[in-house]
Amino acid sequence: MELTLLGTGAPAGLPRPGCPCAACASALGADARAATSLLVDGALLFDLTPGAALAAARAGRSLGGVRQVLLSHPHDGPALEVPAGLPQPGRVPDGRELALLTGHRVRAVALDAPGTGYAVTGPDGRRLLYLPPGGAPAGREEPAEPYAMVLLDVVGRPDALARLREAGAVGPATDVVAVHLDHGVPPGAETRRRLAAAGARAVPDGTALEVGAFEGVPGVPRRTLVLGGARSGKSVEAERRLESFPEVLYVATGGTRGGDAEWAARVSAHRERRPGSWRTAETCDLVPLLKDDGPPLLVDCLSLWLTDAMDAVGAWDDAEWADGGERALRDRTEELTEAVRGTRRTVVAVSNEVGSGIVPATASGRRYRDELGRLNAAFARECEQVLLVVAGQAVVLRG
Repeated sequence: MELTLLGTGAPAGLPRPGCPCAACASALGADARAATSLLVDGALLFDLTPGAALAAARAGRSLGGVRQVLLSHPHDGPALEVPAGLPQPGRVPDGRELALLTGHRVRAVALDAPGTGYAVTGPDGRRLLYLPPGGAPAGREEPAEPYAMVLLDVVGRPDALARLREAGAVGPATDVVAVHLDHGVPPGAETRRRLAAAGARAVPDGTALEVGAFEGVPGVPRRTLVLGGARSGKSVEAERRLESFPEVLYVATGGTRGGDAEWAARVSAHRERRPGSWRTAETCDLVPLLKDDGPPLLVDCLSLWLTDAMDAVGAWDDAEWADGGERALRDRTEELTEAVRGTRRTVVAVSNEVGSGIVPATASGRRYRDELGRLNAAFARECEQVLLVVAGQAVVLRG
């Protein structure tokens, strides 16, 4: 089954007409996108959009063989003149299946938002799922096996991808293609980086894909360290990397700090950002979690883990530090990094980058700064990807 993406953008396209934002201003060349429209084997067209016939011609395709035009959006789209020879656009009722003479079978998937999703089985038995912008399957999607390809609004509805993964509809070999791309995420390298972290990819308009060809599936890093200064956006970046995965365990190393109103406000803000399917564990005992099998871990943060570890070994007292405290901290750090090296879980860890600012005025402050630098370096050595977040922008240091 061959799929040609006549467009991959949001309904208004990218750039949006008349929009002066930075994302729209830089959406040029391959990063310019018409409204999403899919042509399957030259016979089945999803979402008739302005200029579809011209887009098909640019991609070396013709709409002359189209036998069915199906709409996915909650509305019927802009008023369009149906090109000569095309059947009138229609919609399959939720839960119903449409069989075409070409051998394709199309099942309408009910969504949790207005619109219609479509599961397509080709004559070769390959299966793809296409969802409209802002939509996720209602209830639990339970296919016999993972889809070969899924096309959805990865940026706008990462939880839809998480649901599909949880149900087994998206597996390691599923080609996840982001469509309905809008100006919410900068185009180009930044979009590709964010999508790759979710195990997805974007392709230019006019791209033809073979459903079931898996060579384009990006690998999700097993271990990632996200560094950054205060209020740099490092926690948001770490959470974004796992929001398309189900049952994430959020490991909060800072505890509750009863009576500290500012700390309580920070904790509350973090909790409100997390998807409802995530669980939280408040602990600094990271090694057992890393050794166990289970869902992805988000550790926020290593800086507070180090504070707890230095408390435990008496690192703030010079005498205790010299009399075995330093060695005990080295042992704890080595035990942690060995657990990271051997873990089979997906791990995203957050840590502060404090070595680039003012030299602390106290000996204990300088000791903490130095030990955090050593911990960050040791942890980074075990990670496939390391990011530094500055002013909300992630700079890739490794991977």
